[in-house]
Amino acid sequence: MKLFRATSVVLGMLCLMYFITYLDRVNVSTAAAGFAKDFGLNKTEIGFVFSAFAYPYLVFQIIGGWVSDRFGARRTLLVCGALWAAATALTGMAGGLISLLVARVLLGLGEGATFPAATSAMSRWIAKEKRGFGQGITHAAARIGNAVAPAAVVAIMTTWGWRESFYACAALSFVWVVLWALTFTEHPEDHPRITREELAVLPGVPAQKPAVPWGPLFRRMWPVTVVYFCYGWTLWLFLSWIPQYFLHSYDLNLQKSAIFASSVFFAGVIGDTLGGIVTDKLLVKTGSLQKARSVMVAVCMLLTLLALIPLMLTHNLYVSLACLSAGFFFAEMTIGPMWAIPMDIAPEFSGTASGMMNTGSAFAAIVSPVIGGLVIDRTGNWEMPFVGSMILMGLGVVLAFRMQPESRFGNNAAAAPADEPLDARVRTTM
Repeated sequence: MKLFRATSVVLGMLCLMYFITYLDRVNVSTAAAGFAKDFGLNKTEIGFVFSAFAYPYLVFQIIGGWVSDRFGARRTLLVCGALWAAATALTGMAGGLISLLVARVLLGLGEGATFPAATSAMSRWIAKEKRGFGQGITHAAARIGNAVAPAAVVAIMTTWGWRESFYACAALSFVWVVLWALTFTEHPEDHPRITREELAVLPGVPAQKPAVPWGPLFRRMWPVTVVYFCYGWTLWLFLSWIPQYFLHSYDLNLQKSAIFASSVFFAGVIGDTLGGIVTDKLLVKTGSLQKARSVMVAVCMLLTLLALIPLMLTHNLYVSLACLSAGFFFAEMTIGPMWAIPMDIAPEFSGTASGMMNTGSAFAAIVSPVIGGLVIDRTGNWEMPFVGSMILMGLGVVLAFRMQPESRFGNNAAAAPADEPLDARVRTTM
């Protein structure tokens, strides 16, 4: 059955990882209703707790990408998984603001290399024409984590307490680490259950990995990084403050605010999945990476901007729900094309290149939640932080055309085998 093919199992394990990592990141947004009261934190201090994760996460994007390219996604994710699981458990043991910040920093350290390492794995385990779908479906799983977290955390909090919600997430993380060790091999041809048909469509791997040309690769990836920062600002604003937005802006109780927050995040699940499918179909239909990636990203960012405008004009619960859901849907439609771009531009350095790109979102994760908290504290207006999202989405529309995914980095004969099928090499070994 196709469902149990080696490639499907690997993609499923990556989806589960994305789900768990985002569950472990955003559970703190809902749990804040518990620990903020226990520790006497204001909105700005809560914002620092939200953003503490992002400091090491930012630093380890590029380092983690290089490590995964150099030492492999299997070992990288085993170490990272054990670290982020332990950090999640420590969050539940926190005794105040400082210990909360330390635990969140440790979580960022553990999760910093996860997405670049996953992209490095996908560059070998997913066919070129399905890269958008692979990135879209894994990030859709992440958004399911966003959507599930508010309701799941509330259910555990109301039954046992906010600390127990972190212990439950930590246990799930440790289970994933064990499963990853049992199911993944670095190279597809080494997997005991891989089929000839699967290998025939997978991209090859250069016989010898070239050294990373850091300067040229940085220069090539900077427009992609800036565009991803524009997206990341909105992402982290939503992930950090949407549960609190419905709780405080409309004076809903904890259970109702969780339902409304989950509704917004489920819109992102659909956007991620659809975005990955659409970008691949556009690539097949037009043969143009510029149209399938850059143009699609620009259109989706523009639609995000337009969707948020009514939020500034009226204060109505259901209008807000519709605007935020539509905005998150269109923002998440950019994920499939954006995460396919590093594999399009530099397939032999896909972990490092995607790490460079994700530094944009990681930096946004540092500043967006804190500035959002400051704006709310100073103005008392829960809609004002979204003005920054609209401005940056407009900037992203313009800069999306500078990414040039059709222009491959280091396009020469030595690099070409990275996208060639494995047929000839593998058949001699089977």
